[in-house]
Amino acid sequence: MRFRLQTRPVALFGAMFAAALLLLLPLRLVAGWAGLGDAGLSARAVHGSVWLGTMDEAAAGGVALGDLRARLSPLNLLLGRARVVVHGRGDGPAAEGAVTVSRHSNGVDDVTASLPTGAVFAPLPITQLDLSGASVRFDDGRCARAQGRVRAMVTGDIAGVDLGGSMAGDARCAAGALLIPLRAAAGGAAIELRLPGNGRFHADLIVPAGDAATVTRLQLAGFQAGPRGYTLSTEGSF
Repeated sequence: MRFRLQTRPVALFGAMFAAALLLLLPLRLVAGWAGLGDAGLSARAVHGSVWLGTMDEAAAGGVALGDLRARLSPLNLLLGRARVVVHGRGDGPAAEGAVTVSRHSNGVDDVTASLPTGAVFAPLPITQLDLSGASVRFDDGRCARAQGRVRAMVTGDIAGVDLGGSMAGDARCAAGALLIPLRAAAGGAAIELRLPGNGRFHADLIVPAGDAATVTRLQLAGFQAGPRGYTLSTEGSF
C-alpha cells in the first residue's frame, strides 16, 4: 500500500524547520519576549531551550522559588500566550505548577509549593506560604478566577498574643483582587491577604479584643480598633 503526501515537500520541510527552530530557541530569549518578568517571574540565570531549560535561583516577586526546571509550551506560543511549566530541582524550595502570560491576562495554574517569604510581610510574622493546587488568573489587572489551599506559617506571638503557629484558607476573588483569608485552627487571630494584581499586596492581621491589658499591648503595637477586633495592617510589593 502506498501513501501519497498531500503537502508539497518544500512546504513540509518549511513547517518542520520552523517547528524545530521554535523548539530550539533559548528559553531566556523567549521568556523575555513573552514578558514573564513583567508577571513577576525572575531568575539569576536561565539556561537551555524552550523545550527543556533551567532557571537558577528563580523568584516570584520577593519570594524565592529555588532552582527550577522549566518548559515552555510551543503550542500556547502559537495561540498568542506564553505558558511555562516549572518543577523544583536540587535542594531548594519544592515548587511545581505553571505560569501563563498573554496580552490581556496572566496567572498561575495548579501550583503546589512551599515558599519561604523572609521579611516580605513584615511586621506580620509570616515566614512561609504552603500552596496546594493554587490557581489564579488576572484579566486586565482584575482577578477573574482563583482557587486552591494556602497555609501560612506564623512564628511566635505579637503584642503577647499567640498566633497559633499556622493559619490556612482557600483563595478566591473579591472586588477584583485575589483574597486569601487565613484562619488559625483554634480560632482567634486571622490574616487577610489581598493582591490586586499589580505586584503589590495589602495584609491585615486581626486579633479579637481581649482584656484591658491585652488591648493596651495591641494599641501600643500599632493595632487599630475595628468591628472585628484590633487590626494591624501592612502593604508592600513582591
